[in-house]
Amino acid sequence: MAEFQSKVSTWTSSTVQGARASVSTLRRDLGFVRSRLGVFMVLQLVLGLLVWALIADTPYHLYPAYGWVMFVAVFFWLVTMVLFTLYLFQLHMKLYKVPWSLVLMIFNVIAAMLYVTAFIACYAAVDLTSLKGMQPYNQSAVASFFACLVMVAYGVSAFFSYQDWRGVGSSACHSSPWG
Repeated sequence: MAEFQSKVSTWTSSTVQGARASVSTLRRDLGFVRSRLGVFMVLQLVLGLLVWALIADTPYHLYPAYGWVMFVAVFFWLVTMVLFTLYLFQLHMKLYKVPWSLVLMIFNVIAAMLYVTAFIACYAAVDLTSLKGMQPYNQSAVASFFACLVMVAYGVSAFFSYQDWRGVGSSACHSSPWG
Protein backbone atom coordinates (compact mmCIF):
# COMPACT_ATOMS: atom_id res chain seq x y z
CA MET A 1 0.00 0.00 0.00
CA ALA A 2 2.83 2.41 0.78
CA GLU A 3 4.26 1.61 -2.62
CA PHE A 4 1.00 2.70 -4.29
CA GLN A 5 0.84 6.03 -2.41
CA SER A 6 4.37 6.96 -3.41
CA LYS A 7 3.55 6.46 -7.13
CA VAL A 8 0.35 8.49 -7.13
CA SER A 9 0.40 12.26 -7.08
CA THR A 10 -2.75 14.28 -6.63
CA TRP A 11 -3.45 17.89 -7.45
CA THR A 12 -6.34 19.93 -6.18
CA SER A 13 -7.50 23.45 -6.76
CA SER A 14 -10.09 25.56 -5.09
CA THR A 15 -13.05 27.04 -6.91
CA VAL A 16 -11.81 30.52 -6.08
CA GLN A 17 -8.66 29.98 -8.11
CA GLY A 18 -10.72 28.67 -11.02
CA ALA A 19 -12.99 31.70 -10.89
CA ARG A 20 -10.01 34.06 -10.91
CA ALA A 21 -8.54 32.25 -13.89
CA SER A 22 -11.72 32.63 -15.94
CA VAL A 23 -11.96 36.35 -15.19
CA SER A 24 -8.33 36.92 -16.11
CA THR A 25 -8.93 35.45 -19.57
CA LEU A 26 -11.07 38.45 -20.47
CA ARG A 27 -8.61 40.54 -22.43
CA ARG A 28 -9.45 43.65 -24.34
CA ASP A 29 -8.61 43.57 -28.02
CA LEU A 30 -7.72 47.20 -28.66
CA GLY A 31 -6.85 46.29 -32.24
CA PHE A 32 -10.56 45.58 -32.73
CA VAL A 33 -11.41 49.23 -32.01
CA ARG A 34 -9.07 50.27 -34.84
CA SER A 35 -10.52 47.73 -37.30
CA ARG A 36 -13.28 48.67 -39.75
CA LEU A 37 -15.85 46.73 -37.74
CA GLY A 38 -14.83 48.47 -34.52
CA VAL A 39 -14.81 51.93 -36.09
CA PHE A 40 -18.26 51.42 -37.58
CA MET A 41 -19.65 50.06 -34.31
CA VAL A 42 -18.31 53.07 -32.40
CA LEU A 43 -19.80 55.35 -35.08
CA GLN A 44 -23.16 53.56 -34.82
CA LEU A 45 -23.08 53.81 -31.01
CA VAL A 46 -22.28 57.54 -31.00
CA LEU A 47 -24.77 58.50 -33.71
CA GLY A 48 -27.49 56.22 -32.33
CA LEU A 49 -27.02 57.75 -28.89
CA LEU A 50 -27.41 61.20 -30.41
CA VAL A 51 -30.66 60.17 -32.14
CA TRP A 52 -32.40 58.87 -29.07
CA ALA A 53 -31.00 61.56 -26.77
CA LEU A 54 -32.28 64.30 -29.08
CA ILE A 55 -35.70 62.68 -29.42
CA ALA A 56 -35.94 62.02 -25.68
CA ASP A 57 -35.37 65.73 -24.97
CA THR A 58 -38.31 66.83 -27.14
CA PRO A 59 -42.04 66.52 -26.40
CA TYR A 60 -42.06 63.23 -28.31
CA HIS A 61 -45.23 62.05 -26.58
CA LEU A 62 -47.14 64.47 -28.82
CA TYR A 63 -46.00 62.64 -31.97
CA PRO A 64 -46.63 58.87 -32.16
CA ALA A 65 -43.97 58.47 -34.86
CA TYR A 66 -41.26 59.35 -32.36
CA GLY A 67 -42.19 56.26 -30.33
CA TRP A 68 -41.07 54.13 -33.26
CA VAL A 69 -37.90 56.18 -33.71
CA MET A 70 -37.09 55.80 -30.01
CA PHE A 71 -37.68 52.04 -30.14
CA VAL A 72 -35.43 51.57 -33.17
CA ALA A 73 -32.70 53.86 -31.84
CA VAL A 74 -32.58 52.43 -28.32
CA PHE A 75 -32.97 48.79 -29.38
CA PHE A 76 -30.21 48.86 -31.98
CA TRP A 77 -27.99 50.95 -29.70
CA LEU A 78 -28.27 48.28 -27.00
CA VAL A 79 -27.71 45.36 -29.39
CA THR A 80 -24.73 47.13 -30.97
CA MET A 81 -23.33 47.73 -27.49
CA VAL A 82 -23.64 44.00 -26.71
CA LEU A 83 -21.96 43.03 -30.00
CA PHE A 84 -19.23 45.63 -29.44
CA THR A 85 -18.55 44.18 -25.98
CA LEU A 86 -18.47 40.64 -27.37
CA TYR A 87 -15.87 41.60 -29.94
CA LEU A 88 -13.89 43.93 -27.68
CA PHE A 89 -13.35 41.22 -25.07
CA GLN A 90 -13.06 38.45 -27.70
CA LEU A 91 -16.05 36.64 -26.25
CA HIS A 92 -17.25 35.79 -29.75
CA MET A 93 -14.32 33.37 -30.01
CA LYS A 94 -15.65 31.41 -27.04
CA LEU A 95 -18.94 30.96 -28.92
CA TYR A 96 -17.22 29.40 -31.91
CA LYS A 97 -20.30 27.54 -33.17
CA VAL A 98 -22.10 30.80 -33.92
CA PRO A 99 -21.50 31.99 -37.51
CA TRP A 100 -20.60 35.55 -36.47
CA SER A 101 -20.09 36.90 -39.97
CA LEU A 102 -23.62 35.78 -40.89
CA VAL A 103 -25.05 37.11 -37.62
CA LEU A 104 -23.42 40.51 -38.20
CA MET A 105 -24.64 40.63 -41.79
CA ILE A 106 -28.25 39.85 -40.83
CA PHE A 107 -28.12 42.28 -37.91
CA ASN A 108 -26.72 45.12 -40.01
CA VAL A 109 -29.21 44.57 -42.85
CA ILE A 110 -32.17 44.56 -40.44
CA ALA A 111 -30.79 47.60 -38.59
CA ALA A 112 -30.33 49.51 -41.86
CA MET A 113 -33.84 48.65 -43.04
CA LEU A 114 -35.49 49.64 -39.75
CA TYR A 115 -33.43 52.82 -39.55
CA VAL A 116 -34.78 53.72 -43.00
CA THR A 117 -38.28 53.59 -41.54
CA ALA A 118 -37.16 55.45 -38.41
CA PHE A 119 -35.52 58.17 -40.51
CA ILE A 120 -38.66 58.59 -42.63
CA ALA A 121 -40.87 58.69 -39.53
CA CYS A 122 -38.57 61.16 -37.79
CA TYR A 123 -38.33 63.38 -40.85
CA ALA A 124 -42.09 63.30 -41.41
CA ALA A 125 -42.78 64.14 -37.76
CA VAL A 126 -40.75 67.35 -37.81
CA ASP A 127 -43.49 69.85 -37.18
CA LEU A 128 -43.27 72.21 -40.11
CA THR A 129 -45.83 74.52 -38.56
CA SER A 130 -43.61 75.23 -35.55
CA LEU A 131 -41.23 78.11 -35.67
CA LYS A 132 -37.88 77.34 -37.20
CA GLY A 133 -35.09 78.02 -34.80
CA MET A 134 -37.10 76.92 -31.76
CA GLN A 135 -35.63 74.13 -29.65
CA PRO A 136 -38.13 71.28 -30.41
CA TYR A 137 -37.94 71.98 -34.14
CA ASN A 138 -34.13 72.06 -34.13
CA GLN A 139 -33.83 68.88 -32.07
CA SER A 140 -36.29 67.01 -34.28
CA ALA A 141 -34.55 68.14 -37.45
CA VAL A 142 -31.09 67.25 -36.09
CA ALA A 143 -32.39 63.88 -34.87
CA SER A 144 -33.63 63.22 -38.43
CA PHE A 145 -30.19 64.08 -39.79
CA PHE A 146 -28.42 61.76 -37.34
CA ALA A 147 -30.97 59.01 -38.01
CA CYS A 148 -30.00 59.28 -41.68
CA LEU A 149 -26.31 59.04 -40.78
CA VAL A 150 -26.88 55.97 -38.59
CA MET A 151 -28.90 54.41 -41.41
CA VAL A 152 -25.96 54.93 -43.78
CA ALA A 153 -23.49 53.56 -41.18
CA TYR A 154 -25.53 50.38 -40.76
CA GLY A 155 -25.89 50.11 -44.55
CA VAL A 156 -22.13 50.34 -45.07
CA SER A 157 -21.62 47.84 -42.25
CA ALA A 158 -24.10 45.51 -43.95
CA PHE A 159 -22.05 45.74 -47.16
CA PHE A 160 -18.80 44.93 -45.35
CA SER A 161 -20.53 42.16 -43.38
CA TYR A 162 -21.75 40.67 -46.64
CA GLN A 163 -18.24 40.75 -48.06
CA ASP A 164 -16.89 39.11 -44.92
CA TRP A 165 -19.60 36.46 -44.99
CA ARG A 166 -18.88 35.66 -48.65
CA GLY A 167 -15.15 35.65 -48.01
CA VAL A 168 -14.35 38.47 -50.44
CA GLY A 169 -10.86 39.81 -49.91
CA SER A 170 -9.93 37.56 -47.02
CA SER A 171 -7.22 34.97 -46.69
CA ALA A 172 -7.14 31.72 -44.74
CA CYS A 173 -5.27 33.37 -41.87
CA HIS A 174 -7.75 36.25 -41.60
CA SER A 175 -9.28 35.82 -38.15
CA SER A 176 -10.79 39.17 -37.22
CA PRO A 177 -13.74 40.49 -39.18
CA TRP A 178 -13.09 43.43 -41.46
CA GLY A 179 -9.37 43.41 -40.59
